Amino acid sequence: MTDFADRLRPATAEDWPTFSRALFTAFAEEPPASFVDAVPAHAELDRSLGLWDGDRVVATSGVYSRELTVPGGVVPCAGVTWVSVAPSHRRQGVLTALMRRQLTELHEQGREPVAALWASESSIYGRFGYAPATWRGNLSGDVARLALRPNVDLGEGRVEQVGVDEFRAAAVGLHDRVRRSVPGNLARDARWWDRGLDDDPAQRHGASERRFLRHVEPDGSVTGYAAYRVRSAWTDDGQPDGTVVVEEVRALTTPAYAVLWRFLLSLDLVRTVRAPTASPDDPLRHLLAEPRALRSQPYDALWVRLVDVGRALAARRYPARVNLVLEVRDRFCPWNDGRWALVGHPAGAFCSQTDADPDLVLDVEALGATYLGGVSLATLQAAGRVTEVSPGAVTQAGTAFRWPVTPWCPDEF
Repeated sequence: MTDFADRLRPATAEDWPTFSRALFTAFAEEPPASFVDAVPAHAELDRSLGLWDGDRVVATSGVYSRELTVPGGVVPCAGVTWVSVAPSHRRQGVLTALMRRQLTELHEQGREPVAALWASESSIYGRFGYAPATWRGNLSGDVARLALRPNVDLGEGRVEQVGVDEFRAAAVGLHDRVRRSVPGNLARDARWWDRGLDDDPAQRHGASERRFLRHVEPDGSVTGYAAYRVRSAWTDDGQPDGTVVVEEVRALTTPAYAVLWRFLLSLDLVRTVRAPTASPDDPLRHLLAEPRALRSQPYDALWVRLVDVGRALAARRYPARVNLVLEVRDRFCPWNDGRWALVGHPAGAFCSQTDADPDLVLDVEALGATYLGGVSLATLQAAGRVTEVSPGAVTQAGTAFRWPVTPWCPDEF
């Protein structure tokens, strides 16, 4: 296996056209001109890595500086992105070299105790310690069957269709409030709102421009918002067969959430609704008169990797008290490999290395999967990923690691 470590370096602005084309070529995609011609405002080239073979870029990776909501708090998170290896250099250890360099630098810099990514293929990242910690609901249904229950409280507010500037003015602060209570949510600064609201016609895939709603209370306060598109279609006999693609619905109150969804489910010329990035535990199902009419095909979303076990476990909160020693197996990041004494409760936590006997033994993937509170330690034990040494340790730890709000990440990067 070739040692590529000394050939990895960050990309520069001058490298960007070559670097970005290599990324899209590896994914067999045509890069948008706007992405290649200039370095995107949200890019952090000093946190990128490229592998050069002469004047060619044959592998890429990058990191975004993000903030991730975890149970009971928020933590700095390294959003891993731009990961690609040219077909000519696959199965030569290139990706392993990229991941090792990246994780080592994250550890040495000490900025982010957690890393996260969206996996193009689910078979790739487990060997580097990542595991799926959130899921997308991929909701869909026939709007004719998706009526709200007759006793749903709709409040006294109203829904307004607004332009992008009015939407953004209302959504930025509201999103920052709601995202702090949902593990897996990411903060959005101005760069990420710019990126999220960019509406390149070439990227609409046959749908309309993005459309925006806000929910306004009688006193003028905004308590909810939604973003969606419509993909028009007609049957052979001239009947409307459109689809509303719901990108996001967020609200501070149940009435605001219900009224926004009622609007989306009553659009003219629409037969089907799709909400691919919605939470798998979306409240919408419990607002419906016919819950079974809302179909769900969940699939993995955000993959999580603990960069520094002690800092990551101490950064979250635990709804039930826990006092256990975890033996963490982490062959890829040796600084994590060992025994960790975790003391946690609803108000805080402490975690440090120890020589004490373990209560549980698990690999770092299993720890990443359960970190946001959405994957049961008992389920991981049943899959052979967790070993109980002290009787009752899985029950104690499993209760403490769970969280009442299902983790969810709607923001791809």
